[in-house]
Amino acid sequence: MKITKLLSESAAGCAFVPTMGALHAGHQSLIAKARELSDEVVVSVFVNPLQFEDKSDLAKYPKTPEQDALLAQAAGATTLWTPDYETIYPTETKKLSAGELGSKFEGVHRLGHFDGVLTVVNRLFEMVKPRYAIFGEKDFQQLFLISKMAAELHPEIQIIAAPTVREPNGLAMSSRNVRLNAEARNAAEVISKVLFNAAKAESISQARLELAKVKNEIQFELDYAEIIDEDNFELATEETTKPRAVIAGWIDGVRLIDNMALQPALVRI
Repeated sequence: MKITKLLSESAAGCAFVPTMGALHAGHQSLIAKARELSDEVVVSVFVNPLQFEDKSDLAKYPKTPEQDALLAQAAGATTLWTPDYETIYPTETKKLSAGELGSKFEGVHRLGHFDGVLTVVNRLFEMVKPRYAIFGEKDFQQLFLISKMAAELHPEIQIIAAPTVREPNGLAMSSRNVRLNAEARNAAEVISKVLFNAAKAESISQARLELAKVKNEIQFELDYAEIIDEDNFELATEETTKPRAVIAGWIDGVRLIDNMALQPALVRI
């Protein structure tokens, strides 16, 4: 595997996995999916300042370059691209707008976050010129917005969604999980528990009741927990055919997000 700060033109047409580093098995699943699509797999590691409203959160973001290289290579990456800020933003960059959806759910609690995400992903797409780009479903609102942006600005790139990878206790894998101590990890199990129970519910109203039980966990500071329509991020109704539970909150100073698809209304009894 080639590790480089400057990307060659030969990367064009590859399968691309953008990351912010601190790789784990979830990232490896994205890389493995990319390898199924192309012999050339580029993995980028770039911690994008534009998507961090809280500068202390940016400073605390974990960095594990040696481990990143090992895990990327083991999963099938052919190039690990580690650009610096000046490479991605050589001049003052005008931010893309995530629009109305960028101010909902995650956007309420992370002002401007999705503008920063779309701006950097657009720049990465311009530089890499991939055929495929793979993103995980764990960041479902991000996936939705990137897919919309790519359809408008990069129709030649196919966005591939990969399922969330979970730890043995059900916790969605995230680079932030390394900041959780044992007690916080145990408390975090409530997130996947309410999601799995909501996913088995026979109605949207019952699913909302199951999801609301997360409020009973005193160690979990809830930001939001809702059932949405995957197609438009509006609140789901009993007639919604693609409902999905989305949840976010804090445990011991670490912000965690997760989501899960529910049974479609058409197959409910």
